[in-house]
Amino acid sequence: MAKRDYYEVLGIPRGASKDDIKKAYRKLAVQFHPDKNPGDSAAEEKFKEATEAYEILASDQKRQAYDQFGFAGVEGMAGGPGSGDFSSAFRDFDDIFGDFSGFFGSFFGGGGGSRTGSGRRRGGPARGADLRYDIQISFKDAVFGTKVEVSYTRGVSCDSCNGTGSEAGSGRKTCPTCQGAGQVRQSSGFFSIASVCPTCKGEGTVVENPCKKCRGTGTEKKSQRIKVTIPAGIEDGKRINIPGQGEAGPRGGEPGDLYVFIQVQPHEYYERDGNDVYCVIPVDMMQAALGTELFVPTLDDKKIKVKIEPGTQNGKMLRIKGEGVPHLHNSGKRGDLYIKVQVNIPQRLSARSKSLLEEVAKNEGQNASPSPIRLRDL
Repeated sequence: MAKRDYYEVLGIPRGASKDDIKKAYRKLAVQFHPDKNPGDSAAEEKFKEATEAYEILASDQKRQAYDQFGFAGVEGMAGGPGSGDFSSAFRDFDDIFGDFSGFFGSFFGGGGGSRTGSGRRRGGPARGADLRYDIQISFKDAVFGTKVEVSYTRGVSCDSCNGTGSEAGSGRKTCPTCQGAGQVRQSSGFFSIASVCPTCKGEGTVVENPCKKCRGTGTEKKSQRIKVTIPAGIEDGKRINIPGQGEAGPRGGEPGDLYVFIQVQPHEYYERDGNDVYCVIPVDMMQAALGTELFVPTLDDKKIKVKIEPGTQNGKMLRIKGEGVPHLHNSGKRGDLYIKVQVNIPQRLSARSKSLLEEVAKNEGQNASPSPIRLRDL
């Protein structure tokens, strides 16, 4: 069954705000909640479909990738198409659904531990944010792979307080606002709405004496350079995940990841379709009629002899096996090179050439009244 557009699933326009996305999802989740529809597999599937849509559209990074590349742009991301992982969507459930969040998280295997609305365990440090870096590479670098050095700025653990956020010798105390719960709750009709504690940001504790250098965050900004290996066969729009190279988590939390998005520049002569490559080779009218042999350059700058059979028609496709793009996860296997023959007809002829061609036409019995050809036979 074909997947539906995420905006269509939630019933919202593409320019919808985050609040509109959250409201639309809340309505659908309540309607198709498995607890309200016991044994109804159709309702369960609609609930999962809505949750997947929310997981993608509620994230700026995933929404941008989806808007630009569709389902392929979010493939492999947590909660992306077919992943079955909606854990990051459930980090927001305390804020959206209050007391129902624990049930929703356990229903999808999102973890039964106690978490605050910010996605961290109570009293535990938060994970750092993921970062995105876009690079352009040449067509050939995408085909054969390369290494690229990228420079960017990321948050790292503060070297003054070693990431604790506290001045030396000082520690943390229980948050006076939430009393260590990491969240505050308000009742609103049917729902008990929970939100992240504004004082401790969901951690349950606060720094007594914040570090002067990082102002209690435990992180500071620094420039970084790393080398990224681009595998052979990568396609335009794909991304490479580099674990642990995103923002450092506040107060010792694990770092996020760096996602490098690939933009492949078009080639002057070749076009790619999956692992196959296509190009056009011009031949003269007489070469096509009489046949000839040509040397065609390949992607790796080899010269391959190609035989043009006598009577070759304009648009004929010639196939050279194994001269296409290496498979992404098996560089020993390659696609094919397809050559389209373009027969060039001279626009001007000398009197001698015209006379010779007229003689050829006469000898071959030129048809002055050809019958039409059906388009489907071309």
